[in-house]
Amino acid sequence: MNLARFPRVRLGHLPTPIEPMERLTRHLAGPGGKGPKLWIKRDDCTGLSTGGNKTRKLEYLMADALAQGADTVITQGATQSNHARQTAAAAAKLGLECHLLLEDRTGRRDEAYTQSGNVLLDKLHGATIGHRPGGANMQAEMEAFAEELKAKGKKPYVIPGGGSNPVGALGYVHAALEMVTQAAEMGLRIDHVIHATGSAGTQAGLVTGLVALNSSIPVLGFCVNAPQGPQEEKVLALANRTAQHLGLSDIVKPEHVVANGGYVGQGYGIPTEGMVEAVQLVAELEGILLDPVYSGKAMAGMVDLVRQGKFAPDTNIVFIHTGGSVGLFGYPEAMVTA
Repeated sequence: MNLARFPRVRLGHLPTPIEPMERLTRHLAGPGGKGPKLWIKRDDCTGLSTGGNKTRKLEYLMADALAQGADTVITQGATQSNHARQTAAAAAKLGLECHLLLEDRTGRRDEAYTQSGNVLLDKLHGATIGHRPGGANMQAEMEAFAEELKAKGKKPYVIPGGGSNPVGALGYVHAALEMVTQAAEMGLRIDHVIHATGSAGTQAGLVTGLVALNSSIPVLGFCVNAPQGPQEEKVLALANRTAQHLGLSDIVKPEHVVANGGYVGQGYGIPTEGMVEAVQLVAELEGILLDPVYSGKAMAGMVDLVRQGKFAPDTNIVFIHTGGSVGLFGYPEAMVTA
């Protein structure tokens, strides 16, 4: 698995640390103080415009854009998209124009949601923002906009939502290698990896990398928008395409891809009681800020399963923090409960 043969620009502060969550571990311990040991991989610390998981994907996507001679990038996401914010920052760093198409997935019109958080940072990075209604075919919207720019003499490069294609997923193939190497150096036996799964690139890359390394480490993705079945199908399809891109066809099997759709709530970007509790727990016990859309819901799922005794005592769970804490500023009414 020779990742060095793929173009990459260095945008992130890597490797990100793996840290114990000792107080959360004790808080969730069952009778007799027994329970799994909880760790967190700090991909919120990748450094690009407050950090996040998309930075890893953008290292490969932006390199591909530059290799194709692009002078402009286009991407899409929800109003408070972490991916859009990191893409805008990467484009600014590399001297590329950036156009963001933001889809209204929640129906919210309040100023906190539409103007603060990620949206504020998008503008600070110099990106132009276009708005699209919920349910729009965002890939088609980007392609149509790219044609408009080409007619004006631009050379646009279209990045899919979440940076989730085989090129972007290489970022999490690399993360899998990084994590296994760190664990070996720490003497840490990783029994489970948990994270939020949405556009599928993070989980597809992790699964592909961990299978290619013959690590036997299972990955559990907590869904943030789709139900379990469709999400697993999406992740498996992208993992297979990523493996093919690496020249490793047919290594990822359906049993390698596991998602849990039980903590989405009413839909993407809509707060749940479990998410709010999880964000507050980790903030108060570990001094770490999760986000309300992705890592908060994944943490809610993990906390609930630990409380149910779904993980054996003395196993090691690594939670991958995918970043996005700036999005908290778009949800003040949900997060401030006292």
